[in-house]
Amino acid sequence: MTLPAKNLVRLALITAGILLVPLVLTQFTDGEGWNLFDFIVAGGLIFGTGLAYELVARRRGNTAYRLGAGLALAATLLLIWANLAVGIIGSEDNPANLLFGGVLIIVFLGSILARLQPQGMARTMLAAAGAQFLVPVVAVLIWRPELTAGVAKVFAANLLFVALWVGSALLFRQASGPRPEAASTAFGAA
Repeated sequence: MTLPAKNLVRLALITAGILLVPLVLTQFTDGEGWNLFDFIVAGGLIFGTGLAYELVARRRGNTAYRLGAGLALAATLLLIWANLAVGIIGSEDNPANLLFGGVLIIVFLGSILARLQPQGMARTMLAAAGAQFLVPVVAVLIWRPELTAGVAKVFAANLLFVALWVGSALLFRQASGPRPEAASTAFGAA
């Protein structure tokens, strides 16, 4: 499936526009700004996410499906970005953050196995939500940190991602149409 050149140009311009924000902010701060590598990684993530959305959105016309895909891609982008930038568990150097890679593997493989069909995508997003929920639990069990407000903040931030995955699952479920038992009940009542 190919995209028209105008879509790619539009996507490149949106990516460049988003990257202008940190570029301008870097000029006005005394602290460390982004280096060239940071801009390349951020640009690749933003452009890649937009490209993935364009490809998925062209495949389906259903609004709920498009919103579900957009929410899933936003969750993926934010999860990667947060881990690369500052880390969700401790700093970006904390090995516990690698556990979030399991969530991304579930999303990637689940999407392939579901063949991007709404019902399979809904199950995949629920599996991602479950894995996301378990990451800080597993991290606490393995690394046994002192239970402080910082640990509570990690769990709270993690719940935001869980909510994104669950929201995506609900949208994909809605995109799959009425469940067979609901449809038969509706026709049986008529």
